[in-house]
Amino acid sequence: MLSYLRGNNRIVRGKVRCGHVTKQVVSALCPGDIAIISHTNIDELAARELIERGVGAVVNCAVSFTGDYEAQGARVLLEHCIPLYDCPSHPDLLTQLSNGENVIINGHYLFRERDQSMVTRLAPVTPEQWEALRHNAEKNMPEQLKRFVENTLRYAEQEKKRLFTPLVSLPLRTSIAGRPALIVSRGKYYKEDLHALSNYIVARRPALIGVDGGGDALLEQGWCPDIIMGDMDSVSDKALRVAQDIVVHGYMDGSAPGAERVKQLGLAYHVLPAPGTSEDMALLYAYDNGADLLISVGAHSAMGDFLEKGRQGMASTLLVRMKVGGRLVDAKGLHHLYPKSGRMRLPLLHYLKTWV
Repeated sequence: MLSYLRGNNRIVRGKVRCGHVTKQVVSALCPGDIAIISHTNIDELAARELIERGVGAVVNCAVSFTGDYEAQGARVLLEHCIPLYDCPSHPDLLTQLSNGENVIINGHYLFRERDQSMVTRLAPVTPEQWEALRHNAEKNMPEQLKRFVENTLRYAEQEKKRLFTPLVSLPLRTSIAGRPALIVSRGKYYKEDLHALSNYIVARRPALIGVDGGGDALLEQGWCPDIIMGDMDSVSDKALRVAQDIVVHGYMDGSAPGAERVKQLGLAYHVLPAPGTSEDMALLYAYDNGADLLISVGAHSAMGDFLEKGRQGMASTLLVRMKVGGRLVDAKGLHHLYPKSGRMRLPLLHYLKTWV
């Protein structure tokens, strides 16, 4: 059957890497691998990380772009000529194939290489399809924004008391009081913006706080994270081992899912009960413990950021920014101001120095 279908169709060969969590699949990819994921409305960050790892093709057991809002991941993959296929009718593909198994994608079909047996039919995602759905997303925007605002305000009313109560202080080895804190999250442009702040880090030596995978971003650019905070679901073992302090996000119901992983590594850690996201927790902790300047990199602060994370509102983030805003510098997109060198220079560096 494979030889019959071959014709002029595009053929992609490679080993598969399967998983329900895209960021975990990304960490296991080798150049040329075919990623088998389940990711409705692929976000831009996930797409760029797939590209950076040299993915050969992406097969999505969900819908890559629904048109509900302007998710950018599918567009980015297509612009980089990465073959993208949807297969929402076959969710068990993730378990049907084994990691490392060699497969062939030929046109609309996925085959096992070893016996050329057909596994499933695929639906290639095209730029024309994406553009048509983008128009739907534009039409949906006013209603989507209305629902997002209503959700945010409803939950803000419920959460305001908890979020305005100072977090407990932990016996960390890292000193925060009286110094700037640089808080790195895995958000849009986080790597580029962190690079743009290199001169500032050298000059001012802020406390370096990685929110989950933000710890790895620091390591990649030659900085050792002082503190890693979060659920521990996207940070590497290496980053956890070199950090001075590990703070696991404890939820208000008493659970702390990330603690088990740190225990298995035999590392010391603290659990910090806190409402909101791990990013919110990091900002609040640095603020409540006396950091005189908060610099956020990769922060999630817009509707699209939250929709891409599957959140229908941003109540906790809104409240946190209301509380810490007087000390907060959001460096998102900073690298756009320095397109040649990629690094922040005077006078902005001088401006930030005047805060401390």
